[in-house]
Amino acid sequence: MAILELIGVTKDFGGLRAVDNVSFKVEEGEIFGLIGPNGAGKTTIFNLIHNVYPLTSGDIMFNGHSIKGMKTHKICRLGIARTFQVVKPLSRLTVLDNVAASAFLRAGNVKDAKALAKDVLDFTGLSSVAHMLAKGLPIGLRKRLEIARALATQPKLLLLDETSAGLNPSELEEAIGLIKKIRDKGITILIIEHIMKVIMTISDRIHAINFGVTIAEGPPEAVAKDPKVIEAYLGEAYA
Repeated sequence: MAILELIGVTKDFGGLRAVDNVSFKVEEGEIFGLIGPNGAGKTTIFNLIHNVYPLTSGDIMFNGHSIKGMKTHKICRLGIARTFQVVKPLSRLTVLDNVAASAFLRAGNVKDAKALAKDVLDFTGLSSVAHMLAKGLPIGLRKRLEIARALATQPKLLLLDETSAGLNPSELEEAIGLIKKIRDKGITILIIEHIMKVIMTISDRIHAINFGVTIAEGPPEAVAKDPKVIEAYLGEAYA
């Protein structure tokens, strides 16, 4: 069953069409990759799903119901959480308090929010830095904190926006492991990623766009060999 469906999604910014009639389904329990060159419209699609921007046309369905025009916080409460390319934790708060702030979406008081946050820190491997200020974390841990904050809202669907950017090889392997662990927990994942090792390793299916238009969709190995994807994005190394 599709947990998320985009139907003819289109977004115009003045005279610029950033997303043009994009349709795809994300099945419950899968990792679905979204790829394309810089400026292709990938993050705009995330912003449309979360209603940061209103749709120009089309519809977005979550568990069979339209979320078009719904307030962002209500979409999050329904079970769609996201991360951002540029991570901006609450720098003067501890790692624990950053995650607890997100946990208040589900928890009714400070005690319950912190208990939920501690569980998330254990799950994401951040317990050892729970009492550090977020501003003191290196980029790898800040990226993981971004995921932890999203997980604290207890999502059914998690949107990951380039969570592997800037990581060293060791951190990259840890990131792949964490993403798989999240899926094994029963959370569906829609991921934007430029690092091919990550997207090709973890995705069940991939949807490729260029200039806001769909150019391919299918299993990773098929998309990697698609001539349009090679020309627009991957280059001759994948030919």
